[in-house]
Amino acid sequence: MKPPSAFHEMPLPLFGDPDEAAPVALPDGRLPSYIGDHRKRLRARFMEGGAAALPDYELLELILFRAIPRQDVKPLARRLIDTFGDFGRVLSAPEARLREVTGVGDAVVQELRIVEAAAQRLARSKVIHRPVLSSWKALLDYCHTAMAHREVEQFRVLYLDRKNILIADEEQARGTVDHVPVYPREVVKRALEVNASALILVHNHPSGDPTPSEADIAMTDRIRMAADALGIVLHDHLIIGKDTELSFRSSGYL
Repeated sequence: MKPPSAFHEMPLPLFGDPDEAAPVALPDGRLPSYIGDHRKRLRARFMEGGAAALPDYELLELILFRAIPRQDVKPLARRLIDTFGDFGRVLSAPEARLREVTGVGDAVVQELRIVEAAAQRLARSKVIHRPVLSSWKALLDYCHTAMAHREVEQFRVLYLDRKNILIADEEQARGTVDHVPVYPREVVKRALEVNASALILVHNHPSGDPTPSEADIAMTDRIRMAADALGIVLHDHLIIGKDTELSFRSSGYL
């Protein structure tokens, strides 16, 4: 009997993950040189110049390298950017929508969620348990990281103690692309539970325009009145857009 060829002696490993459904590899399991060399060059550029040296799709490629170790991931990176618009929106895209993109499976979703969680945790570490009013830029950076690229509105409340130190940061509600239900009674009730002395309200506008709606203004007034009745200060209400934010306090709404 003819002995098996080298190709059969060293089969490609089988992966159940749909991300690995169509591997591109040589018979001995190595990546073709054009893929391996591209990955090496891209990693070198990142290490030398940082994220600023790479466009969004190439930064996304670096993440996809880990999720899909045996394929050219550039086409998938470009599809994701084309679908969602930019790097941040890819990271924060809902899982169901991510899976609609050809080539996305469990491993890709997991890697994107890990990077998103790491970015949010790093940004949050710079504001939690710190005086918020003297760390305003860090607070804005955190709010943009957590909310600017969401496809639906999200409403958060930052609870502060008597020294304006952030003691709790909680999502109160999540809604649609242009509305989120907020209940002033629940906001102030939670403030009493965590022994907060002040609040900062934060929500995002998926449209990218942070201009407040009449509903935003009315809701803020209701929360301010409920907080005032209990001796709780409403410092501000921030609306987070794609590239900028609006402060109710600075804009004269409070």
